[in-house]
This record gives sequence, C-alpha cells and structure tokens, in this order.
Amino acid sequence: MVQMSSLLPKAALLVAALTSVANADLQVTRPSSDIWWVAKSNNVIAWTCQDTDIQQFTVLIGNVDPQVQTAPGAIIGIQNNFDCSILLNADQFSQGVGTGWQVLLADIFNNTHVYATSQPFEIKPQGSPYPDQGGTTANATATNNTQADSNSNNNTSPPNKPSGAMGVKAGMGGLFLGAAVAVAGMVL
Repeated sequence: MVQMSSLLPKAALLVAALTSVANADLQVTRPSSDIWWVAKSNNVIAWTCQDTDIQQFTVLIGNVDPQVQTAPGAIIGIQNNFDCSILLNADQFSQGVGTGWQVLLADIFNNTHVYATSQPFEIKPQGSPYPDQGGTTANATATNNTQADSNSNNNTSPPNKPSGAMGVKAGMGGLFLGAAVAVAGMVL
C-alpha cells in the first residue's frame, strides 16, 4: 500500500508545476519595435492570451518620453483576455506620430499595476505602409463589432493573429484533470 506521506511531496510538486504554467507572464506581441502603427488608421494589439490566467485588463498607451505624454492613458477600459488581439479603429486613439510609444495591459481597478508592456514602437504618418508580417492572415477582434469602413484601402489593413485561446483553455483544463486523476490513482 502506498503511504500518503510519500505522495504529498509529489502531489505538491505537480500542483506547483501546473500552477506556474497557468500563471506565466502576459506579453504584448504587437505592436513592437518591428511592428509599428500608422496614425489615423486601423491598428492591432496582440498578446499571449494562452500564457496567463488573467481574465481582463485595461489597455493603456503611453510614451517613454514624459515630454510627449506625462502618463499612460486608457484606450480600452475593459478588454477580455480570451480575444488574444484587437483591432483598434482609427478613432480610438489620437497619439501623434513619433517614437517611444508603448502599449500597457494593466489591472482594471489599478492601472499602476501593469501586467505587460510592449516594446517601444513607432507611430508612422497616415498613409505609411504597414510592416511586412510574413504572410499572416487577418483575424483580429474589432473592438466595436462593426465592419471596417468600406472605403478603406485593403492593402493598408494590418494583418492579425487568429485567436487560439479556447483550444488552449480546454487543453489546460484537460491538463489539470489529468493531473488530478494521476494523483488520485497514486492514492488508491
């Protein structure tokens, strides 16, 4: 018969390992130093939604130069993590052309508790081409659930990453269930 005292350290280690996977850091993947925005245009924010248990956050934009912007300002009050990316319409932000911009994902109740910060990126003048994304497909979630302006030029629309959050959530649930069954099997 298996001693319960010998199983507890193994079970604790397993739970700690699984918890560290579930609480991995949230990261902003777009924009970045290589993926800029274009002023007065639709732009994409993307993050590693699969790597965190954070459910919602506020999206802020700020500049590393306090002479450009003294404090980050909210552009989306509450954003669901499972979306994995969002398409900002041209009228959702009004930051000027320049460098040193950063997107911050913060606690919805305390914006000074920042979960993730993008690399500094550039906002290029209206009409500038978007960066080459290596042939990725467009599939971001529009923040106001309306279609893009039919008069916009499709060649300048930023490509987006498809959301895989639902499959990952199901995978994580299966991982935890499998771990629980394994621990229960050791006890019996």
